[in-house]
Amino acid sequence: SSWSSNVFSASSPATSTSATALYAKKKKGNKAKDAALAALDALDALDNVPDNPIPATNGAATATLDFLEADVPLTKKEQVALEKKRQKEAKKAKKESQRAAAAEQEEMEKNKRKKALKALAEMEAMEKNAGTINNDANGLDEAAAAAPLSKKEQKMAAKKAAKEAEKKAKKMKKKQAKKLGISVEELEQREAAGELDLGDGGANGAALNGVNGDAAAAVAEAPAAADPAAAAAAAPPKEEKKKKLTAEERIRKERPPPRIRIMETSQPDYTALRLENIAITFRDQPVLKSATWGVQTGDRIGLVGANGAGKTTQLRIMSGELEPTAGDVVKSSKDLRVAMLRQEFIDEIDLTRSLRDEFTSVFTEEAEIMEGLAQAEKELEGMDGSDADKMQEVLDRMAKLQAKADNKNVNALDSRVSKIMDLMGFEPEEGDYEVSMFSGGWKMRIGLGKVLLKDPNILLLDEPTNHLDLDSVEWLEAFLRNQNIPMVIVSHDREFLDQVCTKIVDAEGGICTEYQGNYSKFLTLKKARMDSWNAAYKAQEKKIKEERQWINKFRLKQPQAVKQREAQLEKLLKSPDYVQKPPFTGKPFRFRFPPAPRISPEVAEVRGLTHGYGDGANPLFVDSDLFLEKGDRIAVIGPNGAGKSTLLRILMGKEEPDEGSAEIVGQNVYPAYFEQNQADVLDLDKTVVDTVQDASHGQSYNELRALLGQFLFKGDNVEKKVENLSGGEKARLSLCCMMLKESNLLILDEPTNHLDIPAKEMLEEALQHFDGSVVVISHDRYFISKVATTIVAIEEKKLVKYGGDYKFYMDKSKVMKAKIEARYFQGGSRIGNAPVIDLEELNQPKKKNFGGAKNANMVTRVDKGVKNAKRNKQK
Repeated sequence: SSWSSNVFSASSPATSTSATALYAKKKKGNKAKDAALAALDALDALDNVPDNPIPATNGAATATLDFLEADVPLTKKEQVALEKKRQKEAKKAKKESQRAAAAEQEEMEKNKRKKALKALAEMEAMEKNAGTINNDANGLDEAAAAAPLSKKEQKMAAKKAAKEAEKKAKKMKKKQAKKLGISVEELEQREAAGELDLGDGGANGAALNGVNGDAAAAVAEAPAAADPAAAAAAAPPKEEKKKKLTAEERIRKERPPPRIRIMETSQPDYTALRLENIAITFRDQPVLKSATWGVQTGDRIGLVGANGAGKTTQLRIMSGELEPTAGDVVKSSKDLRVAMLRQEFIDEIDLTRSLRDEFTSVFTEEAEIMEGLAQAEKELEGMDGSDADKMQEVLDRMAKLQAKADNKNVNALDSRVSKIMDLMGFEPEEGDYEVSMFSGGWKMRIGLGKVLLKDPNILLLDEPTNHLDLDSVEWLEAFLRNQNIPMVIVSHDREFLDQVCTKIVDAEGGICTEYQGNYSKFLTLKKARMDSWNAAYKAQEKKIKEERQWINKFRLKQPQAVKQREAQLEKLLKSPDYVQKPPFTGKPFRFRFPPAPRISPEVAEVRGLTHGYGDGANPLFVDSDLFLEKGDRIAVIGPNGAGKSTLLRILMGKEEPDEGSAEIVGQNVYPAYFEQNQADVLDLDKTVVDTVQDASHGQSYNELRALLGQFLFKGDNVEKKVENLSGGEKARLSLCCMMLKESNLLILDEPTNHLDIPAKEMLEEALQHFDGSVVVISHDRYFISKVATTIVAIEEKKLVKYGGDYKFYMDKSKVMKAKIEARYFQGGSRIGNAPVIDLEELNQPKKKNFGGAKNANMVTRVDKGVKNAKRNKQK
């Protein structure tokens, strides 16, 4: 083409030189090869031709193009040589570009340093001219402060400032990269590409761009120092500290929200309620981690576990009172009716109502309907017929209310109440009695009857046997066994659970495990499961320990094998096959009552006591006598309603007797009274530690914390609110408050209510080691057999004293003994003699041991030892 001819027709030195080189390479041999190499050299020369090429007239170049048009193929050796040459030139070009970039970067760094030094010098000059340099802090006088710095000092100060500015810039870049979630190198690349907007272009933005930015910021600080308000406005906003999430907030964030689901398919007569992966956390106090179990038609489930394991919490979730932190509640139908008898059912009973009115109070919706009908009838009676529209309106309202009343079967309410009264064991004439006249056991029947009047599909019972005597417990067992309602029962009465339940759910360590069978079967299955778990865990830990020992031994000799074994061990620890450590319940809390002050031999006396309710219509005691001496441990027993709690209230002066007296007569007697519902009178809005501090008598904070630790209130648990405590934890807190005051007479009314088995055992041990007098009421026969050495039974309105423990009392009546022994179950405790503890021997100070052999005082040889031998010789 014309362009090609113009390119190679120029007579420039460059083209002539290349042409000469081309012809210089020609040698004897393969002419085609030489021509091809010459053509390639010509093409390389073309690559270096500038944008505006100078026309060339060299004939050699034209000839080269002509040769190229001939399309002579290259040999394989020529292609390899050509490829090597291209790679060599590419490496050379890359090195040149890197060298140029490094030089440019070095030049930029030098410019930055120069600018920083220049800015520092200008700032020092400004400070020098304005007289702002002040060296008073260093003890220099004004003349020395005003003296100019030498060149060497200025140079050192400039270097120091440059280093600090560079360090600050790196620090700011790290902060910015961390904030954006990228590396420092990626941040620099984005800055170079202009992808980031790091500020407003002022000092703040420049501070993120290296030393130059810091120097500019340093210059900008000088004028801003005169105006603090402007400096504060120009300063970057401080990053707010991230608020630490509570355990409850973290679980809600990590896990899906709780749901209520309905089963897709279920039979018409089938009833079920199930918890799936339920977790509940009160701020930072986890109660349940992942509870999964359910109740269905035909089940009578016993929910067991230690105090604070979340048993009552699960019942509240099932009844719909409490929303879980995470997990699902699955129902068999949308209109499932769940009724619950609470631990504090006594709070829901109005003591001033009559028994029948208290049962009728359950029907709130029906009562509103009846009230509306009565109001409509009253309005109709007051009308004279002149206003027909208003009369029609009232009649329409009455028709709607009557339809609702018929739908609710309002007219049958009285018969339903009478039926429940009979079912609970009440006589018809007792319907007019006030509720306050009934004992705790009969009040439990009132609460249970109110729950059954709601016609529930599922029944939840929380500690139903707390206030019941043996006859009432047996009645409740028979009643529940005859019911077809699925039920869940929380109780610490092992004999009751063994008699009633068909399945046991064990709440431990935040999870729940189901066991088929009654309580005795549960004990056997759980022991086998825990033994197997512990054996598997110990074998696994032994293997892991041996593996780690091998790794440490051969770490230097066989690094490759060690690396492989470490990877295998790490994989095992993270795999689902890894056996987790079995739950450890922890040591049971141990406490002792404070030492009792000295007390007189006579403590209290009951003389000619006659007392009752209902103006003498219902007498409890008739001309009863009792004498309490120093060191007595008396248990008052009797059926519900016999007057046990009334006797203690009269003795403490909280109630006046009708006739006779019951009072403390001894000298230096300091009583401590634990009421039946002591845990229910705590202030729910206070924390655990605040409750104890309010009840203290001069004890220090450390002493109170130590006492709380004995009752298992440790760490953050002392900041729990009382309203979040379980019934057992409230009972422990009440006992803790009672111990803050020294006493030598303990009067305890049902102290074991709500306590789990370990807590009961610790209370038994504390009472056995108490060196004062004790009067206790309890329906827990095993607890009485461990604590009491004297039994006082209320029989035929008299106080009958038995000079022996509970086993001695039980042996006196063959009927009672047969009834109690019939309730024994496999793995359960048996009633035996009360333990005898010699407190005087325990309280004697131990002899100090000054070393030597244990049998040193048994030596009979007079001359044994060097000193004795010398003395004998002197004699």
